[in-house]
Amino acid sequence: MAVLIFLLSSFLIIFILALAVAGTYNNFQNHIIRINEAEANIDATLRNRFDLLNKSIDIIKANTKIEDKIFTNIIKLRSQKLSNFELDRELYEGIKEFNKYKEEYPNLKNSEVFTKIDLALTESETDIVAFRKYYNDIITDYNRLVKKFPSNIIALFFKFKAKAYFDGKDMEDEDTKDFKL
Repeated sequence: MAVLIFLLSSFLIIFILALAVAGTYNNFQNHIIRINEAEANIDATLRNRFDLLNKSIDIIKANTKIEDKIFTNIIKLRSQKLSNFELDRELYEGIKEFNKYKEEYPNLKNSEVFTKIDLALTESETDIVAFRKYYNDIITDYNRLVKKFPSNIIALFFKFKAKAYFDGKDMEDEDTKDFKL
């Protein structure tokens, strides 16, 4: 009888532990799905910004009679494969250059297409800020799972690693080595 009780209680403990592991693993998977969704939204917005800046090249040249090459960093991006982090930084520089032309050549504002591109770039900035925040919020929750006990054991077993925030700050940077979640 004692052996039967021992076996049943052992089975019950193993079953409860298996449920806890499965629940934590599924929690990781839910976060990974949300991270991928946020990355896809960021990627789509960045690609849209890239396309808008590309379209503006001919419009700026036609309305300003600039002979020099403009948006050289945007032109170089056509043949490069960059991460969203790097692409965002490069596009930010392109938008600064776009705004410089907008200020230096007021007649660009007379072009309906240029004005539409300017408006779309402004709207994309709002979108990218929201997507960055959403992404970083998910990353914070995910990184807590990776770092906190007991989910850190599941993370170690399944090789889940802490992820970088969209601003490029890595969880293992000098500034965050002592950071405890």
